[in-house]
Amino acid sequence: MPQAIVSERSNTDINTRALAVLRIGVGIFFLIFGEYKVFGTKFTLDGGFQFWINRFLEEGGAYPFMVPVLRGFVLSHSTPIAFLVAYGEFAIGLSLTLGILVRAASASGLIFMLTMLFSSDYPGAAAPAWQYFGASLSHSVFALCFVVFLAGRSSETWSLPAWRAQHHKH
Repeated sequence: MPQAIVSERSNTDINTRALAVLRIGVGIFFLIFGEYKVFGTKFTLDGGFQFWINRFLEEGGAYPFMVPVLRGFVLSHSTPIAFLVAYGEFAIGLSLTLGILVRAASASGLIFMLTMLFSSDYPGAAAPAWQYFGASLSHSVFALCFVVFLAGRSSETWSLPAWRAQHHKH
């Protein structure tokens, strides 16, 4: 086999593995984020979700266009939305960790991260442009990961579908 083909294939393998490591790492984070919410009641039934929404509103963390959404819709439907958040985070984590339905999980994760960014990361109207990016790091970095998972093929390696495909060949 020509050296260029071997080198290209080995670079592809390295990149695919690196993307899989990132996918699994993000998945584990979301499993952790969702686990305590799904298997406990503090977030979903005991006011934890409402606490965070009110904190976003009181501390001015919500972008101005999100304030009426948070006050009018989210808080008035807080229990079902809390369960959606809890099980959504857990499902995203499970999906990414196992490499199942990665694109669907990534699209959901991207929407969720953008929602979180606009609900909690507002640096204020007088902030310089760079502070908008700095304030959003906890959500924009995950959003960027989800964009990469949507564009790439991170489930080709170290995933349940890849494992099943490999074992069905033999």
